[in-house]
Amino acid sequence: MNRDALLFVAVFLACAVEGVEAVTIVLATGLTRGWRSTWIGVASALATLAVIVALLGPALTALPIGVLRLVVGGLLLVFGLQWLRKAILRAAGLKARHDEAALFADEVRAAQVAGRAAEGLDPYGFAVSFKGVLLEGLEVAFIVVTFGSNQHNVPLAVLAAGAAIVLVVIAGALARAPLSRVPENTLKFAVGVLLTAFGTFWAVEGAGAHWPAGDGAIVALILVYLLTSLLLVAVGRPRTVAVSV
Repeated sequence: MNRDALLFVAVFLACAVEGVEAVTIVLATGLTRGWRSTWIGVASALATLAVIVALLGPALTALPIGVLRLVVGGLLLVFGLQWLRKAILRAAGLKARHDEAALFADEVRAAQVAGRAAEGLDPYGFAVSFKGVLLEGLEVAFIVVTFGSNQHNVPLAVLAAGAAIVLVVIAGALARAPLSRVPENTLKFAVGVLLTAFGTFWAVEGAGAHWPAGDGAIVALILVYLLTSLLLVAVGRPRTVAVSV
């Protein structure tokens, strides 16, 4: 698998995860508070994200390639290791797994106790949908801009992100319920591995070193981080001690 294919897969999976979380918030708000204010909040958040991407993209591509890879690699390492750490803890049973159905129920309860929706623009519905889409979207924007700028292939990153978001939105619209069947915890584990591997690869390249296998080193790094993570999951799982009576 070449670097562009790996880039597409990494961006697609990461954006799908963020899309699932955003759709859960939007569905809960829209079904409880009404769709008009919810859609206005979503549209406002998307417009804000478009401005952020338009400003950050050219700024990053203006950097020398070595500096760009070092900066992007370092950021992806921090970002990826955070995802991977949480995924390992969840897989080992040391941290509660992310539950979209529970998150949906919490959002619905919060919307119900927030007071009656206004006749015009509902401030609560607008604020919750705007904040939810903006916060999840910022992570999508970060992934798109960093991957796309570093590979000098922003259109491919945008295509991968767009495909993931469209797929998740269609699934949410058809289900009109939280996408609890999506293996989100597994996806986050995979995304953590991919982001960490790409971050390591680009940070080392940015520092002036060269990988012996070229782009093939990315696949090797993915395998190393995956096997190491699975080992940590196995070691971290609580042991049940049998007590003889």
